[in-house]
Amino acid sequence: MNIHLDLFVTFCKIGGLTFGGGYAMLPMLQREVVESRKWATESEIMDYYAVGQCLPGLIAVNTAIFTGNKVKGPMGGICAALGVVFPSLVVITVIAAFLNNFAELAIVQSAFAGIRVCVLVLIANAIIKLRKGSLVDWYTCVLFAAVFLLSILTDVSPILYVVASALAGVFIQWRTARGGAAS
Repeated sequence: MNIHLDLFVTFCKIGGLTFGGGYAMLPMLQREVVESRKWATESEIMDYYAVGQCLPGLIAVNTAIFTGNKVKGPMGGICAALGVVFPSLVVITVIAAFLNNFAELAIVQSAFAGIRVCVLVLIANAIIKLRKGSLVDWYTCVLFAAVFLLSILTDVSPILYVVASALAGVFIQWRTARGGAAS
């Protein structure tokens, strides 16, 4: 299969089967991009995801662009981005035409409640799998705990957490390289 078409179809599958936004796509990204196609490593996906979260736009689109660009340059990024948004475009167009007629039905509300529970499980599963490559020493565990608690207790922008974490990572690496701290 043509690599551009493969990028489009793969991200179309991810976009079409991911309910709940960018966070819910992590398990599918890991399975399709890292494990099945080996287009990126788990570490690269985490980097793409982190940077994609800081940039304007949707996390899913940003991550698709980074991945596609790595695989096949700018055109690969465009194909992956188009693939990830195509299913949503179709589904949203169809739902918008009919939603007002059915949104109040108990069965529709129950279906959405069930989907929300499933999305929560998928996100938790992705977090558990991705922690292995992220929490590698006590520094990263402390950084995780600090960012987690601050994000719960404050209304600070996630961008600041990502920037502060990046700076902390650079500082820790610099200090470790100088012999000022042992990991």
